[in-house]
Amino acid sequence: MAKGLIWATAEDLSRNRGKVLSLYRQVLRALNSPDLPLNLAARLHRKAQARAIFMVAAEERSIHNIQDLIDVAEYSLSLLRKGEIPKYIQ
Repeated sequence: MAKGLIWATAEDLSRNRGKVLSLYRQVLRALNSPDLPLNLAARLHRKAQARAIFMVAAEERSIHNIQDLIDVAEYSLSLLRKGEIPKYIQ
């Protein structure tokens, strides 16, 4: 459970760090999947978009927004593993 009520404390941020880094790596690996109908340029573009999303999200301090971002990353990862491209990065 989060220590802060609305804003994340340093402890909250450190607790989520490993999970976020893991999701980031898994998303980048999933974008390399041959199951996705992407050529090299499109694949590199999608990876750049994913990096940008994670960099912007790294500035987030709201507990609820952080949890929402983790949920979105997990959902997107499940779609990528099925060979589908999530709508928000199409």
